[in-house]
Amino acid sequence: MSERLPMTRTGFNKIKAEVDFLENEEMPKIEHRIATARGEGDLSENAEYHGARESQGMLQAKINLLRDKLARAELIDTTNLPRDQVVFGCTVVVKDLDFGDEETFMLVGHGEEDYDLGRILASSPLAQGLLGKKIGETAEIVVPAGTTRFEVVSISFEE
Repeated sequence: MSERLPMTRTGFNKIKAEVDFLENEEMPKIEHRIATARGEGDLSENAEYHGARESQGMLQAKINLLRDKLARAELIDTTNLPRDQVVFGCTVVVKDLDFGDEETFMLVGHGEEDYDLGRILASSPLAQGLLGKKIGETAEIVVPAGTTRFEVVSISFEE
């Protein structure tokens, strides 16, 4: 898995802060739980010990996943990208041509996604279908339920 992950400096710093928090705050708590449980005697029947070890393994897996994202990060400077088409970092308003409603999406990198706020990964199928489109152009995106058609209504950038 050597694919580069586009992200902004903000997204990179957010993931890095999460790794630091997990390693320096959460991991020591779990290590303390393991040490306490180990002091209770027979480890073969010690549910607290086994639970703490499982928590440690899951936390380490999450740390490893985040570190992998950081290692594959490709920092994007959005100030150098075209302003007349859908690109990484833009906010795009689209009209669903099948239902007539408008939706707003911001194409972001890893660490900045928030689907409830319309912040979608630029690598998602929806974003990939919109990339490169200009105002007035139609994007046809294949989804599990068929093909969704969107017309690009506006493109803007946070400054």
